[in-house]
This record gives sequence, C-alpha cells and structure tokens, in this order.
Amino acid sequence: MTGMGRWGARGAVLGLGALWWWAVLRLVVAPGAGALEATVAAGGWGLSVLPVHCVPKGRASGAVGTGRWRRVLGVGGRGAVSRRG
Repeated sequence: MTGMGRWGARGAVLGLGALWWWAVLRLVVAPGAGALEATVAAGGWGLSVLPVHCVPKGRASGAVGTGRWRRVLGVGGRGAVSRRG
C-alpha cells in the first residue's frame, strides 16, 4: 500500500479505534449508556482476540510436522523408544 491507500487504511484504523474508546468511556462514565455502546465495546474486544496472524501450517516457520505426536507417543507406530544401540 502506498500513498492514499496507506493513509486511508490508517484513517480507518484510527477512526474505529476512536469509536471503540468512545464506547468504552461512555460505558464507564455515563449513566445512560446502553446497548449500542456495549455492542461496539464488545465487538472491538472480540476483534482484538481474533487470531489475525495465523498462516497455513505448511507456510509457518517452525511448524511441527503432522505425524510428530503420533511418532513420539508411539500410537499406531513402532513405539516411542528407539531400540538402536
């Protein structure tokens, strides 16, 4: 992203962040805060715990192989203990 696209994305992030903080502060301070503020605050918190940094296992650096635990625990294989001397 370069130029206007980058600034547009930054503006959207800043705007949504400001909206979230407004909702949280209104819930804490204002006695008349209601469902709208609670929904915005809960939605923002829910997005913060979303695993957005996930990648497919095949592309992840340091990913454990598919059959590793089966080999270590000896389930369906030769066993976990090597009999080599």
